[in-house]
Amino acid sequence: MNWKNSITDYKHYLRIERGLSDNTISNYARDLNKLNRFLDDHTIEKSPIKISEKEIQQFVYQLAKEVQPRSQARIISGLKGFFNYLIFEDYREDNPMDLIEPPKVGRKLPDTLSEDEVDMIIAGIDLSKPQGERNRAMLETLYACGLRVSELIALKLSDLYFEEGFISVQGKGNKQRFVPISAHTQKFITIYCDQVRSHHTAQPDSVDVLFLNRRGKYLTRAMVFTIIKNLVLKVGIKKIISPHTFRHSFATHLLQNGADLRSIQQMLGHESITTTEIYTHIDRSQLADTLAKFHPRSN
Repeated sequence: MNWKNSITDYKHYLRIERGLSDNTISNYARDLNKLNRFLDDHTIEKSPIKISEKEIQQFVYQLAKEVQPRSQARIISGLKGFFNYLIFEDYREDNPMDLIEPPKVGRKLPDTLSEDEVDMIIAGIDLSKPQGERNRAMLETLYACGLRVSELIALKLSDLYFEEGFISVQGKGNKQRFVPISAHTQKFITIYCDQVRSHHTAQPDSVDVLFLNRRGKYLTRAMVFTIIKNLVLKVGIKKIISPHTFRHSFATHLLQNGADLRSIQQMLGHESITTTEIYTHIDRSQLADTLAKFHPRSN
């Protein structure tokens, strides 16, 4: 088994058995190709079945010179998954990553926007242009529903259940969840659909897609990043903002206003509550207020 074939097979496994997104699969494949290139560059002829801890450790030493600890930890984790797959398929009996320790990295708190900053960004949209109504509906949906950018661009007209007050979201691993959507956000989506999208000819493969580009097809992740980047520059906010920042802000503002962590977990589509717990980085003053308000010994 050579590297090219094993990586191709692994990609099929991740897509079919694990149900991972194309973007996630591409990241895993890129890291494996990085290991393969390292072996070629150093004239190390070891297949995925024969490679040992020694060669892996050399690769990790090289990584430490090139990428940040957080990226190192991600690559090491991905390689462990690959070799576990080879064990599962009976190609190997051991995982050469078992004794490879990832670098210690602190958990990075996500950047967030204040409510005023969210309003500033949305107010900066030029509604005189047809894409203005679309962009406003998109950003309102990002913030009001806490979606990932991949979930936003994949939203379909048939995913909108406005009478019930929900939208259907296809999350990581093709897992479906229903997220509440407020009348406020429904209003902007409806305006976009009635005034802009209804006059837009969708391509055959995008007839049901909610947010269309000028050619009547899916928006790309990069396009959404660009829209937000330009708006942030326009309104003069001095932060590095991405679509994911709206998702972080959604969760943080819910928590600050008293929502329970389990409900936030369900709306975000986190498999583990520990992932959601990163949003507990609220002010100590708020923690003190919570204690004073709810603990029986605080009176």
